[in-house]
Amino acid sequence: QVQLVESGGELVQPGGSLRLSCAASGLTFSRYKMGWFRQAPGKEREFVAAIRWNTGSASYADSVKGRFTISRDNTKNTVYLQMNSLNVEDTAVYYCAAGSAYDLFAAVAYDYWGQGTQVTVSS
Repeated sequence: QVQLVESGGELVQPGGSLRLSCAASGLTFSRYKMGWFRQAPGKEREFVAAIRWNTGSASYADSVKGRFTISRDNTKNTVYLQMNSLNVEDTAVYYCAAGSAYDLFAAVAYDYWGQGTQVTVSS
């Protein structure tokens, strides 16, 4: 049984930083691309960042480029999302996902999802 468990979400002030973690089990982690998506209230789920399993290359949504960094540790079966310079527009539930298809950006290209972790940016 595949499980993805996110952690690290919390309330943070604008301009602050957070690091999200996603621990995976039940799959060969090193053979899956990993992605982060987010969903704000009243909005559709959107792509945030992803990292390939083989090259380790990363891609980002324009809205987070230069502020967020995705990384993975295949020895710990964990993917991270370092978020800096947070603003109120980053408030959302953040989901990690694992996928075997080539596409990085589409939610349908991911096979497994975590339950999400809440990030709230507010003063």
